[in-house]
Amino acid sequence: MKIHLVDGTYELFRSFFGAPPHRAPDGREVGATLGLLNSLLALLTRSRATHVACAFDHVIESFRNDLFSGYKTSDGVPPELMAQFPLAEEAVAALGIVVWPMVEFEADDAIASAAIRFRSEPGVEQVVICSPDKDFAQLVSGTHVVCWDRRREITYDEPAVSVKFGVSPASIPDWLALVGDAADGYPGVPGWGAKSAATVLSRYEHLESIPEDPRLWGLGTARALRLAESLKAHREEVRLYRRLATLRPDVPLDDRIADLEWRGARDRLKPLCRELGDDKLVERVPRWISGGDHGHA
Repeated sequence: MKIHLVDGTYELFRSFFGAPPHRAPDGREVGATLGLLNSLLALLTRSRATHVACAFDHVIESFRNDLFSGYKTSDGVPPELMAQFPLAEEAVAALGIVVWPMVEFEADDAIASAAIRFRSEPGVEQVVICSPDKDFAQLVSGTHVVCWDRRREITYDEPAVSVKFGVSPASIPDWLALVGDAADGYPGVPGWGAKSAATVLSRYEHLESIPEDPRLWGLGTARALRLAESLKAHREEVRLYRRLATLRPDVPLDDRIADLEWRGARDRLKPLCRELGDDKLVERVPRWISGGDHGHA
């Protein structure tokens, strides 16, 4: 079997900014939620996913904000998008998909914890992380754990990660620490770019293993000297940035693999779609279940 782990926060943002707006009969903006539901329906029908979970940043802020004041926050997120997070979680659960709403941790951490736990379970052929977020590249393992950019239809296995970033998955947090990540709000080390970080880390893998003598780095001498001075001046910051970039494997998730099996949509999806002003969506749901509560927010 394949386990599909969906970055619900990314999907909701993508739907909000990429899909047409849609007002529910009561006046609420619900276009992102409908876009997300349609995207997940496509995953279940066209891609024939059988075991699926969807993680959300129920609260944008996380423990990382306590570590670094510049880390990403909900500031600047359109109110009409923020208001849809609880609605999206409710809708995805009604579709019958397990929902992981994160508060202290981030959605990325939930997906990381699930990928690490389920990858070694008997019968798991592949874990597919449905997101183009570069943070997830650190989880890729051979062809067993991969990242799938559904919008561009590109799958990143371990060789593809090495081609894209110039380093192995194990070095991704170190690479991000040097280069920075504007989306997450940390700047990286001044002077270091993607190519210089890849050149050095492809040789030494982790920050601690980089030799003090920059002449050994494989870069031009003058350039290496400048980068070495910058790295030395920002040694504490770069370690913090790596901690921010490293996904947590210890999110407490109660679900077993059997809980992730998609058995069908809940009956409550029907009135919910009426509330959202899209009765036609339910016509495309291939399977329904009644009773119990599969999927939870």
